[in-house]
Amino acid sequence: MSKPASSSGDIFDPERIRQLIELMHEHELGEIDLRDGSVRVRLRKHVEPMVTTVEARPAAPSAPAARSAAAPAAGAAPATDEKAAVIKSPMVGTFFSSASPEAAAFVKVGDHVGPETTVCIIEAMKVFNEIPAELSGQIVAVLVGNGEPVEFGQPLFKLSQSK
Repeated sequence: MSKPASSSGDIFDPERIRQLIELMHEHELGEIDLRDGSVRVRLRKHVEPMVTTVEARPAAPSAPAARSAAAPAAGAAPATDEKAAVIKSPMVGTFFSSASPEAAAFVKVGDHVGPETTVCIIEAMKVFNEIPAELSGQIVAVLVGNGEPVEFGQPLFKLSQSK
């Protein structure tokens, strides 16, 4: 005979797990990781990568261009074939570039990353979520400062992808 779930806080109680899942949906959390002694419950939602590809293009002139024969040639083709990708925040929270204040940043400008590389941590409701790059390339810009709040979909890093 199975023992009914107690109201004292059995973490494996199906109703309690449903409440945690509802909490994840309500607050747009990607993961909940609970620990109590040797007992651990980790709920993780599959989140589609928040990646945007942008092609480098020359800036449009702010004033009408002077009428000359050279003007059409200036807008012909971009100077480089470099493609830039943006890693966006999958959730609302606080951005941290390293695991602790004393630790080195996960990534810095110039570092090469792969899809599984952790690029930062976003803390949401006391849960620290490691954010993977989800693509390969070289970090060309860090767009958020350590300890700054971030919004869902906010660009965090710019990557250079060579194909």
